[in-house]
Amino acid sequence: MSGPAEKAPRWTLWLPLALFVGFAALVMIGLVHPASQDVPSQMVGKPLPQFVLPAGVPDRPALTSHDFVDGKPRLLNIFASWCIPCGVEAPVLGALAARGAEIDGIAIRDHPADLAGFLAQHGNPFTRLGADDVSAVQLAIGSSGVPETFVIDGHGIIRYQHIGEIRAEEVPFMLGKLAEAAR
Repeated sequence: MSGPAEKAPRWTLWLPLALFVGFAALVMIGLVHPASQDVPSQMVGKPLPQFVLPAGVPDRPALTSHDFVDGKPRLLNIFASWCIPCGVEAPVLGALAARGAEIDGIAIRDHPADLAGFLAQHGNPFTRLGADDVSAVQLAIGSSGVPETFVIDGHGIIRYQHIGEIRAEEVPFMLGKLAEAAR
């Protein structure tokens, strides 16, 4: 006859520690190799959807999808004045423009005064600048955030999507993507 307090098998004493170590290992793997949060556009390789956007600021023309079918590749930058990485990216866009890249912009859910202040502070590399107050064009081209930049060929086809801010070391790469789109 066994006593009122039977002893549990010895391995059950180590089970909580083993579970904790396993959980900690999974967390560390997730921290070292996080899952990508980028959402690539399904529109790469397809024509820009038709759109007409009003001018975002008075000193730049409005933006339409028709502007992208003049035979010259260009960058289409999706940004906002309230976006901190967009401010970080602004000097790089200026450098791209200085090296001959034509850049058009779409300001997302922005107020004209805030947009004008952003451009006054960070510079205005845009040839044309449209205001997308309800993110309709942003969503139509498959952009999921700001900043994002698309390479559009001279026939209005989306050739490349760059998610996040363009960094200074990526300028040659982006110029290369524009050159590829010219072929």
